[in-house]
Amino acid sequence: MTNTLDVITFGEAMMLLVADRPGPLELAQAFYKRTAGAETNVAIGLARLGLKVGWASRLGTDSMGRYLLAAMTHEGIDCSHVVCDASQPTGFQFKGCVTDGSDPPVEYHRKGSAASHMGVADIDEAWLLGARHFHATGVFAAVSETTLPAAAKTMDLMRAAGRSVSFDPNLRPTLWATPELMRSAINDLATRADWVLPGLEEGRFLTGKDTPESIATFYRQRGAKLAVVKLGREGAYFDSDSATGYVAGFPVSKVVDTVGAGDGFAVGVISALLDGLSVPAAVRRGAWIGARAVQVLGDSEGLPTRAQLNEAGL
Repeated sequence: MTNTLDVITFGEAMMLLVADRPGPLELAQAFYKRTAGAETNVAIGLARLGLKVGWASRLGTDSMGRYLLAAMTHEGIDCSHVVCDASQPTGFQFKGCVTDGSDPPVEYHRKGSAASHMGVADIDEAWLLGARHFHATGVFAAVSETTLPAAAKTMDLMRAAGRSVSFDPNLRPTLWATPELMRSAINDLATRADWVLPGLEEGRFLTGKDTPESIATFYRQRGAKLAVVKLGREGAYFDSDSATGYVAGFPVSKVVDTVGAGDGFAVGVISALLDGLSVPAAVRRGAWIGARAVQVLGDSEGLPTRAQLNEAGL
């Protein structure tokens, strides 16, 4: 089968409203409108690097849905499998403004959203298998009882067809009934992926292990061909068939907002591996894009173009 797309991802996009000033959300007087969503952040980043990217989702036909669809289309993403449902609303979120690099306050309004009604019936197998790679995160799986089996099936279909699959746990505790259920479901999904990309604290919670090496080993023993443990400003540790080791982080003069850094990291790793680069080079690219992501207000402003990537020698 000829690959018509490089990467496909399923996930919920939300309209993001970022406060105009630091402090509690209720004290904000105005908000900046942006796009949000772990999977869509990755889709945008990969599209900016020139990869052919497809995104499947559901949106309402409200103004927020129209805004998000236009934004994703403008990025050059294939939105042919985005269903616009007049009977369901588009999800949105408020995010506080921070200036000290701390985690900003976030308030979600996504319960009952159009995307929460996605399920296995939304999988177009022929379209899915027309891609080289599938990227999944723990966010889409957690949105509703129907999105979890859809996440598992998409990963299974792609891996069975010999395509590569990446998985970022991207934990959202408030979306799960219990921490135990979250741990079990996320680790089950991780066994369906070739490349697993947890953060250090995520990995400690999910595996019960303390060190980057032991966390990576946990996922390698469960079938991952590559496990990368993100270490924030310290860089990352990777364990693969071809190599293991650490990649240093890239210095950042001022951290503005850490949201989206992990998605930027995934963009770097996925794009580099699809470009045919070595694992250390891929992790280094991931660390560089992750460092760019923490220096901007929104979730996707820091994601580079291919020209910027080339200029950086990555």
